[in-house]
Amino acid sequence: MLEGNRVSRISVRGFAVASATAVTTVGAVVGVASGNPQSSDTVETAASDATTTLLADVPAGEQVQVQALTLAEQANAQSAIAEASAKKSAEESARVAAAEAAKDKKAAAEAKVKKEREEAKKRAARKAAAARDASSFTPKSSYSISEVKDMARQMVPAGQFQCFSNIIERESNWNYLAQNPSSGAYGLVQALPGSKMSSAGADWRTNPATQIKWGLKYMDSRYGSPCGAWAFWQNNKWY
Repeated sequence: MLEGNRVSRISVRGFAVASATAVTTVGAVVGVASGNPQSSDTVETAASDATTTLLADVPAGEQVQVQALTLAEQANAQSAIAEASAKKSAEESARVAAAEAAKDKKAAAEAKVKKEREEAKKRAARKAAAARDASSFTPKSSYSISEVKDMARQMVPAGQFQCFSNIIERESNWNYLAQNPSSGAYGLVQALPGSKMSSAGADWRTNPATQIKWGLKYMDSRYGSPCGAWAFWQNNKWY
């Protein structure tokens, strides 16, 4: 117990022993490292005497302050270590998050490029198929509706045929010679003017395959596909 400005010998002795133990440990390590094991005993004795003398020299009223200062320094050191560890952990988390974000962004960009390439291949395939099929039919002086529909089934992608058919039925009822007396629109797809279809072939007036070829290209370029054209037609009654 504290008594006036004095500290009991038990308290002083306890602090001295703790200090001496720490110094002895250091001395032992130094002694072993230097190849002189006996120096351990010497340091322990000297440290014990020095620590007891040092603590005894401190006024009794200040000994508690010395102890408190030592504990505060230890707490500050531990706090600094914890803060540095937390900072390092936060920096590592941020680095990992940034890497993941960059990885996701790259994957999304690659997926977009892949999709665009696939769409381009599909468009090219449709155009190639249309160009090949249009010239594969032997020209005739006339064609029945069933013959014209059969041509369209061979030239229009299977998944797009019904949409293409829906438009043709409403525009010309599959009559490749149909002409609108008011506007002059002509053929299966009612091109306006009909001469636009000359880009698909000089026989655009009499060859259903040439008209189908032109109509399919028009729907693809303007609406993305026959089904895109059909969706527009339903809302506007023209395309």
